[in-house]
Amino acid sequence: MVLNKPGEALEYCDLPIPDLEPGKVLLRVQACGICRTDLHIIDGDLRDPKQQLILGHEIVGILEELGKGVTGFTRGQRLGVPWLGGTCGACGYCIAGHENLCDFPRFTGYQINGGFAEYAIADPRFCLPIPDLYSDVEAAPLLCAGLIGFRSLTMVGDAKKISLYGFGAAAHIIIQIARWQGREVFVFTRKGDSKGQNFARSLGAKWAGGSDESPPEPMDAAIIFAPAGELVPVALKAVGKGGVVVCAGIHMSQIPAFSYDLLWGERSIRSVANLTRQDGIDFFEIAQQVPVRTRVEAFPLMEANAAICKLKQGEIKGAAVLVMEK
Repeated sequence: MVLNKPGEALEYCDLPIPDLEPGKVLLRVQACGICRTDLHIIDGDLRDPKQQLILGHEIVGILEELGKGVTGFTRGQRLGVPWLGGTCGACGYCIAGHENLCDFPRFTGYQINGGFAEYAIADPRFCLPIPDLYSDVEAAPLLCAGLIGFRSLTMVGDAKKISLYGFGAAAHIIIQIARWQGREVFVFTRKGDSKGQNFARSLGAKWAGGSDESPPEPMDAAIIFAPAGELVPVALKAVGKGGVVVCAGIHMSQIPAFSYDLLWGERSIRSVANLTRQDGIDFFEIAQQVPVRTRVEAFPLMEANAAICKLKQGEIKGAAVLVMEK
């Protein structure tokens, strides 16, 4: 399923199996999650994607072929391919251990063709082994919604009371880890989204309501998964002194001006940028201990446009995943 131009629907194309380059691996895709970042690319919010792009960066695949020079991997091995598809390894950020901030990164399903296809090429150094605990479809959302959500959760430190704004793929994973860690979670959804609020309560939310409501008590921290800039001052108002508001998306609408008193009291605002390979290792270790379970709605590859439409309209509770026809 190919994106020929931002703003257009994806087009079904019959393409040859991609050529295998030295140092890369060829994967036969089993499942690929649909992430909100994919929607931002389709809508043109993220600029300059690869031409005739195959989206998808929550890939679960079987290793079919190893390129020249690849060692430590075997045919038939199941691997996950996340958003971060490669880094330069030489800039100051890479050298300092902050590869997620690399000055010259390459992202899966953005500069590199992704997993909305039967086959995908990947750099095995940036792939992750998938625990046997998860099926292909269950594992797919963990590779971005899970990883970015996990990095966001680590940014709130030891906060005991946290609020989540938006309850989609990432939030429904991270609430499970937060509850396992002994935190209290308060969830904000779209106004009137009773199904989403009930879903949050079923996963252990202490309270769930609309984003137009105030939490019943002050928060220690907030994570904003919804790409709505107007939620930043709302979240700041809800956290107590010393609280942190984490903006977890790669794109957000404009943040409105707000009074300094919302930030005063050593409150802070942070953003999350991409992920590191260590994030993946740490996340999958914890996910198995919890154990994290994903709620997934699966669609055949050729129904990608219908799945994207449902996701945009907020009709997916949990995550949407494309599966390859057999």
